[in-house]
Amino acid sequence: MQAAQNELITRVGPGTPCGELLRRYWHPVALLDEFEPRLDPAMAKRPLKAVRLLGQDLILWRDVEGRYSLLDRDCPHRGADLKYARHEGDGVRCPFHGWKFAADGRCLETPAEGAGSTLCQRVRQRSYPLRVAAGTLFAFLGPEGAPPPELPAFDCFAAPATHSFAFKGLWRCNWLQAFEVGIDPAHASFLHRMLDEDVDPPDVQGRTYGRQFRGASAGEVDGERWPMTRVLRECHSPEIRHEPLGDKAAGLTRITTLRLVNERLTHVRVTNALFPYTFVIPLSETVTITQMHVPVDDTHTYWVSFFTSFDAPLAKETMRAQRLVNTELPDYLPRKGRENDWGYSAEEQASRTYLGMGEADINVHDQWACESMGAIADRTREHLGTSDKVIMANRRMLLAAIEAVQRGGTPPGVFDAATAAAVTGPDTIDCIAPAARWEATWREGCAAKRARASWLAAAGGGSADAAAAAPATAVPTDVPTA
Repeated sequence: MQAAQNELITRVGPGTPCGELLRRYWHPVALLDEFEPRLDPAMAKRPLKAVRLLGQDLILWRDVEGRYSLLDRDCPHRGADLKYARHEGDGVRCPFHGWKFAADGRCLETPAEGAGSTLCQRVRQRSYPLRVAAGTLFAFLGPEGAPPPELPAFDCFAAPATHSFAFKGLWRCNWLQAFEVGIDPAHASFLHRMLDEDVDPPDVQGRTYGRQFRGASAGEVDGERWPMTRVLRECHSPEIRHEPLGDKAAGLTRITTLRLVNERLTHVRVTNALFPYTFVIPLSETVTITQMHVPVDDTHTYWVSFFTSFDAPLAKETMRAQRLVNTELPDYLPRKGRENDWGYSAEEQASRTYLGMGEADINVHDQWACESMGAIADRTREHLGTSDKVIMANRRMLLAAIEAVQRGGTPPGVFDAATAAAVTGPDTIDCIAPAARWEATWREGCAAKRARASWLAAAGGGSADAAAAAPATAVPTDVPTA
C-alpha cells in the first residue's frame, strides 16, 4: 500500500476524507453503565463526562429528566472547556461567564449581558443525535440536519437486557488495525494458541473469561469433542472464503473459514463483517459477540463488545467482574500495555501459550497485536499473503467508500429503515461437519440455535441469512435522549 493511501484510510478527524465517511454512521459513544453510580460514584452528583469521538471533543451528560445530551465541548462564547461546566439539572452552565445550555443545545441564559439582552436567542451549541441500543448510547456526528441512518436489526439490538451485555476497552492504536485483527481468520491459530491442556478444570469450564477456545465445544471427531484450541493448533492453514451478502445488505460480508480435520470432517467457522468496523463472531455454542471498533481519534480506539445469549440469561455481574481484572474504570483503560510489556512471560511462551501473555484473557493478545504495530501501522512495509484476502478486500471497500462520499454518494452499510429491518442476524457458528455437506451442517446448526432462543421466537425469529427479508425488529430506545 502507498503511504498516501495509508494516510487516507486511517485519519478520522473533521474534514478528512475517511472522517467524512465515518460520520455517515452511528457510533457507540458510551455504555449506559458509565452513568451508573455503582460503577462510577461521581455520576451520583454530576452525570457529565468528557468524551472524544472521531477526533472531536464533546461532553455527554444526563439532565434531571433523564435525557442524554451530546454537545461540543468548547463553549460557543469564548471556547472555555465545558468538561468543567456546572450541572444544574435542567442544563449545563459554563463557569467562565455563566452561559447556560439545554440538552438540545439551546442557549438558555447569558447573564453577563444584563436585562433585555436577546443574545442567547441567537446562540446555539452544536448538539448531536443520540439513540440507545443494547445498553449503549450511539451518536451521529454527520452533517448538521442530515437524517441519521438506521441501525441494522442485528440480534445484539433485538435481545432483551437479560440476554445481552455490553462492555468496552481502550486500545492505543488506530481504529483500522483494531478492526483488521477481528476479520483475520488465520491469526487465531497462532496468536491464541494454547500449548498445554485443551480443557479447563471442571469447576471453571466455559466460565473463565478469555478461555472461550477451551470452553466452547466445536463438535465431535470420531465421538471425541474437540475444543477450538485443538482445532486451531492442529489445523492452522485454513481455507478462507468471503461473500458479500447482496445489494440489500451492502457492506455485510460473511467470512467462512474451513479447517480440514481429516478426509471426512471439516471444521467450519462462520463470522460476519459489517462495514465500516463491526464484526460478529461466536463466543460459544450459545453466545455471540458483536464487536465495534470506535475511532476515538487517529491513535486511540475503543472496542465495544455486545454479548448475546441464545440460551440462558447472561450472568452480567460475573462477566463484568472478569473483565475488570484487566480494565480500569471509569474510563475503561487497559491495565496492560507497552509500559509493562502486555504482561509478557518468556517462561509461559516456552511452555503454555504461543504468545506468552496469559491465557485468562485472550483480548490482551489482540491488544498486543494491534498496539505493537505502532499508533498507526505503516502498511507500506507489509507483505500480504493469500490468508490476508479478507483484509485486502476490506481495504478496497474502504477506499471505494471514501471515493463514493467524495462524489456525493452513499457508502455501504448506511441503511434506510426498510433495508435495516432486512439486515438481520447475522448467523455465526463453530462446528465440525461432514466434509461433503459442511454448508448444510452449519446452517442447520444456526437454525437450531435460533430455535432455542425464546426471546428470538417472541420477536418473530429471523432468517439464517442476514441479507434475507425479515420482519422489522425495533431497536430499543427506552432511555430518553435530547
